[in-house]
Amino acid sequence: MKAFPHTYDQIIDGHVATCTNYGMDLRDWFAGLAMQSMNSRPDYEDVPASVIALDSYTLADEMMKAREK
Repeated sequence: MKAFPHTYDQIIDGHVATCTNYGMDLRDWFAGLAMQSMNSRPDYEDVPASVIALDSYTLADEMMKAREK
């Protein structure tokens, strides 16, 4: 599933063309939100970025599962 898909008109070679931006994966959006939250917590100050990234995607995966229920 994609987050923020949209269409828009653009002039290309003097003609109006309708373009589509399919957006980003919803899982990636959820992971980004989770990462922001973790980075704002003092107890995550010394946690390596690779661990935060993995934790973020773990939370995103759980959020995707919750959407299916």
